[in-house]
Amino acid sequence: PRWVPINIYEMSSWTRAIVIPLTILYARKPCWPAPSHARIDELFCDPSRKTAAFDYTPGFNWRNAFLGLDRALKLYDRLSWKPGRERAVRCASEWMLEHFERSEGLAAIYPAMMNSIFASMALGYSPDHPVTARQIDELARFEIEEADTLRLQPCLSPVWDTGIAVFALLEAGTSPADVGLRKAAHWLLQKQILGGGDWQIKNRDGPPGGWAFEFRNDFYPDVDDTAFVLMALQNLSYPDYVRLAKAIDVGLKWLVSMQNKDGGWGAFDRDNDHTFLNQIPFADHNAMLDPSSPDVTARVVECLGRFGWTASHPRIRRAVEYLLKEQHPAGPWYGRWGVNYIYGTSGVLRAFAAVGAKTNGAVERAVDWLRCVQQDDGGFGESIASYDNSTWIGRGETTASQTAWGLSGLLTGLPPNDPAVQRAVEYLIDGQNDEGSWDEEPFTGTGFPKVFYLKYHLYRLYFPLSALARYRRMK
Repeated sequence: PRWVPINIYEMSSWTRAIVIPLTILYARKPCWPAPSHARIDELFCDPSRKTAAFDYTPGFNWRNAFLGLDRALKLYDRLSWKPGRERAVRCASEWMLEHFERSEGLAAIYPAMMNSIFASMALGYSPDHPVTARQIDELARFEIEEADTLRLQPCLSPVWDTGIAVFALLEAGTSPADVGLRKAAHWLLQKQILGGGDWQIKNRDGPPGGWAFEFRNDFYPDVDDTAFVLMALQNLSYPDYVRLAKAIDVGLKWLVSMQNKDGGWGAFDRDNDHTFLNQIPFADHNAMLDPSSPDVTARVVECLGRFGWTASHPRIRRAVEYLLKEQHPAGPWYGRWGVNYIYGTSGVLRAFAAVGAKTNGAVERAVDWLRCVQQDDGGFGESIASYDNSTWIGRGETTASQTAWGLSGLLTGLPPNDPAVQRAVEYLIDGQNDEGSWDEEPFTGTGFPKVFYLKYHLYRLYFPLSALARYRRMK
């Protein structure tokens, strides 16, 4: 029930979608024979070499409390009669089946979708039953088959990519009336989510109007996508102006309504920040919660600034206070959804510039930090190791996308003829390939910090395009 502090809506949206099918699997404990051609010898390990997955620590703390609760639940699970079990399974299955609708797979992400297929079969749906078959088909859309390999993407990012691409093209001087951009705008307008979702549990008064990351994921519009799409739509010349204006209006209202009590914004939910839940034994994916983050907050502030909001507005003032509080002592800001401090710092600097925030030296410290981590070749690079090891903050193989972020950040506090700016520009110009893009191997997108990372294949194109266009405009 929602009144219990440990309920599914206190978990991040992705954790929620992963856990619900797992509870069904745990309750039903289905067993399927392995096919004759498959070997699972790795599961039969020497029991004497096993170690405890979770150990108690001295004193009373949330970790010990959850381990005690876990032990109690295991004792309950041994009972021949389990009061409340069938009702719980029924509630979980109803939730899962409801969330199959208006989406292309549960939460449109691989872990939840995979679990939901197994859970559907555990509930008695055969693989060829429409319920299960549809989920299998949705998961198959993630497959990339190449020669003798088959890979699965964790998710698809069409709204995200389209929004940023439109924004970058407009910054680069493409006509707002361009036919291609109008087609992109029409597609984005069709993707706006005007129905309810999980976000309403903690935001009952907010009007629907956000955008999701994927082709269709109506229960889970997110703040970051919505902000970028709004910035992309703002300056387009669209034939149906009334429709465009209405979409922007309700999108802004939804975006603003998602602000957290601490002044920042998370990705999918409001005030999803009960840190004690990180001590739950299965919270090892390092993404149990969806609290405010500097990069998402900065995106919203920049978006609102582009729509005329200034630092004097109460909501912007609270957001700026949150961002100043989150600044690293060395000057940068953490990047939750992009690698890492270069990404976060660039976004925050752009946000402050967009609203004219007075920051008492915070901007200068951040720009100085960017100068310090700029590499000898003029570019910027930061390894995913920076999430685990602070010695890697701002350090790593130089990439086009991270150089673009660094350049965008520098341009908020330095003139275009500054040597640091010039070196970053020269790095991008010299590194452009014959196709007009840039080569980039390292992963610069973040899924769950310390756990898994994402390669967005257009990052190496639209972020450098946007940064160079901004430089040209300033020059």
